[in-house]
Amino acid sequence: MDETTGRRRGPGSVLCGLGVCLPQREVGNDEMGARLGVTDDWIAQRTGIRRRRVTAPGVSTGDLAAEAGRRALEAASVTQVQAVVLATTTPDHIVPSSAPWVAARLGLDGVAAFDLNSGCSGFVYGLAVAHGLISAGVAEHVLLISADTITRVADPDDAQTAPLFGDGAGAVVLRPGTPGESGALGPFDLGSDGAHGSVVHIAAGGSRQRADHHAAPGKAPFLTMSGRDLFRHAVQRMVASSRRAAEQAGWALTEIDAVAPHQANERISADVARRLGVPEQRVLSDIADVGNTAAASIPLVLHHAVHAGALKPGMRVLLTSFGAGLAWASTTLTWPDIPVPGPAPEPAPPAGAAPFPAG
Repeated sequence: MDETTGRRRGPGSVLCGLGVCLPQREVGNDEMGARLGVTDDWIAQRTGIRRRRVTAPGVSTGDLAAEAGRRALEAASVTQVQAVVLATTTPDHIVPSSAPWVAARLGLDGVAAFDLNSGCSGFVYGLAVAHGLISAGVAEHVLLISADTITRVADPDDAQTAPLFGDGAGAVVLRPGTPGESGALGPFDLGSDGAHGSVVHIAAGGSRQRADHHAAPGKAPFLTMSGRDLFRHAVQRMVASSRRAAEQAGWALTEIDAVAPHQANERISADVARRLGVPEQRVLSDIADVGNTAAASIPLVLHHAVHAGALKPGMRVLLTSFGAGLAWASTTLTWPDIPVPGPAPEPAPPAGAAPFPAG
């Protein structure tokens, strides 16, 4: 029984491997702004973003996911897992889910594999699902991959949204362990508010649009956001969720060494830190270099922080996220002493037909 929350806690799950994959092409604000009629400073002052990575033609979310997953498995020295969870908002297809193909590409034939769509909260939601699979005895090891090619659904002509997004993938391997050991995930705080789902959404492509017999012209295939509402909800929900996760872990906010927030906007991260009373220098950030990579953002910022020397073994880390749904999620862990390889290169486009060609 957890003395802090009164909840029964099963076996722990421990992070034992981390790998990422980033596209080769970098698009700076000068290039982006020239097309949209805005300046580098105009973008940077509003978002904190200076550049982002954009996936090459012919490369899909699944391709990035497989490379990140391969790198995480190698880092963990694990050759076999019992489940692959892919957190993504931009799967390769509506049907089938992308995770089984990613698992097959990694040589993980016959394992449980499924997609999870919780927007930019997908990684922390995925951690909770992976933890549950391990705690229930369904899996000994779980490969969780968070990947998005979000630039493919951003409106290229919208100066308010197009500069925000970049593509990428991050993956972790989880194993069983004891709740108190280094790398063990803490209690989770998860929540949603579907009444405000229209704050960030894509109107076209699902059964609702088809049920209403609506075509999908104009902006319907692209992601739309209500920026002010999104900012307000993001800050409020991430702050409240972070406090609950820290409290359940038995941590005072002053004891947190690093906060790894979803990289939505530099202003959001700064406001969350201020309201939590966490010094801004303890907030991990890579948004200037990669932008908002949706579900991939937290594993990418963890990877960046390790290589920048901002995240070291033994540090207490708070993970917090917010995204479409609306959905939010937070958890804690003490950073483990594990090898963290550099980013995997973006794979070349597959030769010949794609795995499931159209037509």
